[in-house]
Amino acid sequence: MTESEKYNQHGELKKSFYEGELERLQVELIKLQEWVKQKGLKVVIIFEGRDAAGKGGVIKRITEKLNPRIARVVALGTPTEKEKNQWYFQRYVSQLPSAGEIVLFDRSWYNRAGVERVMGFCSDDEYWEFLRSCPNFERMLIRSGIILLKYWFSVSEDEQEKRFQARLQDPTKRWKLSDMDLKSREKWIEYSKAKDEMLSYTDTKLSPWFVVDADSKKKARLNTIRHILSKIPYEDLTPEPIELSERKHSMGYVRPPMQEQTFVGDFYAR
Repeated sequence: MTESEKYNQHGELKKSFYEGELERLQVELIKLQEWVKQKGLKVVIIFEGRDAAGKGGVIKRITEKLNPRIARVVALGTPTEKEKNQWYFQRYVSQLPSAGEIVLFDRSWYNRAGVERVMGFCSDDEYWEFLRSCPNFERMLIRSGIILLKYWFSVSEDEQEKRFQARLQDPTKRWKLSDMDLKSREKWIEYSKAKDEMLSYTDTKLSPWFVVDADSKKKARLNTIRHILSKIPYEDLTPEPIELSERKHSMGYVRPPMQEQTFVGDFYAR
């Protein structure tokens, strides 16, 4: 495929190429899903990054064609009072995959190193304890057989502002702009420092961070999916085509009159 078939005059991916490549990669994700299921693998994929970095869009494209019983998304809310008094990692441990499952964390235990640190939701002692214990926690997960992938979505200040403004204008996306997003918008430097410090402690050889350039949503989605596929070796277990037998005809069964059923009105009848 030539460059002109992939990119438009502004250097952006053409819609036709993006959609075709995404469909191809989603077929590969289905193959990976079947491999995980058949081999009893346990996969955890963490998605972190600034607000409006595009994490949700990537997760949506990954799970769009997958079986939700095998690939599930975990996006935990604010911890309850009970959870605040538990071991910090406890509520995340309960969400870890069983054999044959893929769990995608839309934000994870790294909340402590990001939003909690910047917004003052944890103490200094709790923060530093997290940075010290997190590599050991992840080492324990990996030794137990979990495949752990961590992605940080990096977006520029200008692009983040552009996306915030777009959310304000789009009623279908306005709910994405929370009070916390507005506060984080004012703390760009603080989040940068927190991210750099987090990586310095938790970007290990055993459990590295993979940084995704997320200024282009389309490229970020394709690059992330391709990277995931490259990090988990799999084989094509697609079953042979199935031939459907002829339908059996009714053997004297008479269905109740349709007039006795309550139907949803056809609001679009001509």
